[in-house]
Parts: sequence; C-alpha cells; structure tokens
Amino acid sequence: MLEKTGIATKEMFEKMLPSAERRKRGPYVVIECYEQIPCNPCVTSCAAHAVTMKDINDLPKCNHDVCTGCTLCVSICPGLACFVIDETVGNGKIKITLPYEMSPLPEKGNVVDALGRDGSVVGKAEVVRVNSGKKLDRTSVITVLVDDDLIYDVRSIAVR
Repeated sequence: MLEKTGIATKEMFEKMLPSAERRKRGPYVVIECYEQIPCNPCVTSCAAHAVTMKDINDLPKCNHDVCTGCTLCVSICPGLACFVIDETVGNGKIKITLPYEMSPLPEKGNVVDALGRDGSVVGKAEVVRVNSGKKLDRTSVITVLVDDDLIYDVRSIAVR
C-alpha cells in the first residue's frame, strides 16, 4: 500500500510501537520513516540518545526504554515523520503530539478536525498544547487529545 498510495498500513504502524508495558509508562515517539534517504535530524536532536541509525541512509531506530517522549524530534524532522503518543491519559483518551506547518495556528482549547493519513476527517481533537516560535524553525508542535481508538488514524489537524 505504501508504494502505491504513500500511506502506511496499520500493520506498518503497529511495528513502530513499543511494547505494551512501555506504552503504559508515558509518552513515546513513533518515527514513521519508511524511506531510506540520507537524513538524521531525529538522531542528532535526541538528547536522550534514544534514536540511532547505523548509517545515515538507514531507517532510524528508537530505544523506547530510553525515549522520554520529549518531542524534540517532532519539529526537527523534515519529513514530518515523528509523533509522540501518550496513552496514559485515561478515560478513553490519548494525546498525540504532531508537527504542524499550516495556518492558522490553533490555540489551546480549540476543538479541531483530526485528520487521517489520507487527509480525511477521522474525528475531533482538542488542542491541549501549542509550541511554536523561531526556535522550532517554522514547524510548530501541537498536542491534541483524541479518542484512543484513533491512535493509528490521527496524523494531522485542520483548523476551521
């Protein structure tokens, strides 16, 4: 499916997830990088040294036992492939922290459309954190609260 549509399958996504035990401990990064291209900002930005690659053309690997879910890699990835997921929220909700390069910038408390991998609306999301500024080099980092069954689906938002 990836080769034909550019959209990763649910099975491909699930292979990126840490163990169920790790997912219960707090936020973790999911690096949805599927193409071997010379790129490594996720590796160089990781203060915990959780993201590694043997060669600059390899796919990045994350040691989820070391990853703190700090979100530094989210804004620095030129492919917008890094997301941080926090499944410890409870009440059937999770937080997804994602890169955002569109206008207008949402505000904390906004309810926005949650967009799937193909750009279609998959649900609603509450914006719980907005991190933007020159330090992030024009890629804002937005954290949204969504239903936990959307863990595979939500990869962007639309502010209406």
